[in-house]
Amino acid sequence: MKRPLATVLLALSVLAPLSAGAVAPGDPARGEAIYARCQACHALAYNRTGPKHCGLFGRRAGGVADFRYSPAMAHANIVWNGSTLDRFLTNPIAMIPGTTMGYAGIADAQERADLIAWLRQANASSAECTP
Repeated sequence: MKRPLATVLLALSVLAPLSAGAVAPGDPARGEAIYARCQACHALAYNRTGPKHCGLFGRRAGGVADFRYSPAMAHANIVWNGSTLDRFLTNPIAMIPGTTMGYAGIADAQERADLIAWLRQANASSAECTP
């Protein structure tokens, strides 16, 4: 009896991460393609309609010195990390009411994970982001 129970438990432990709602780790290659949507307003190394993304992780929301933010973003008490970016990218206007980022958000959790993975990689390795 122990063997079948052990087999069932092993199978459950392998399948549990694949259950509904589970998100695989982000894939930076897919995230780079998703970032192409962001480039209408953002760039890594310089400000456009939106602020630059170099130095994003660990930066306070509204923290790029030479960018003019909405009052809502300038006063948001948020530090960008994987979790806060995930929440913001889900629905920017709901997370920071009054933000001028008029983007509806990314509904797909895997796409958000991929984008965040690419942003991490780009910030860590891009020549545009390193001094």
